Amino acid sequence: MNNEMDATTVTDANNDDTAAHTVAIGRSMGRWRVLVGRRVLARLAIDNVSPGLDITHIDVLDAVRRAEPKGEVTVGAVAEAMRIDPSRASRIVGDMVGRGLLKRQASQSDARRILLVMTEPGQKLMAEIQAVKRRVIDGILADWSPEDIAQFDRLFDRFVTGFEQLHPPREKE
Repeated sequence: MNNEMDATTVTDANNDDTAAHTVAIGRSMGRWRVLVGRRVLARLAIDNVSPGLDITHIDVLDAVRRAEPKGEVTVGAVAEAMRIDPSRASRIVGDMVGRGLLKRQASQSDARRILLVMTEPGQKLMAEIQAVKRRVIDGILADWSPEDIAQFDRLFDRFVTGFEQLHPPREKE
């Protein structure tokens, strides 16, 4: 019976530790939410690279960049990636086409489909923004060990993936 009590005590202690860590993670998420909500990293990048742009423009470029390896990129794919209404995505894309960051072209497989392609200025802008983000992140991680960085990379990706699953992209109709 002593072994059972010892095991229960250890389990309770582990549960208490887990609960304390969960509370601490929640607090950190609150602080992170303020920074993410204010789009601090994106604003730094825009201020350094292209002050006239809106953060939403960067989100669209990033959505196009992430979708390109999967195949043809449409306004619908951008809307799905950004979890916004297709009509809003269409308006933003139209603005970006006007700025020369994206271009529309007919699909080679189905001429009725209009695809989005990042232009050379769009690619250059995206590369510059990624470089600014990388410098900021590198600065934050400068005093971390390579092991800590690798572990954070793995765990943060796992956490974000779980978070994304709470709000999956809209189903195509």
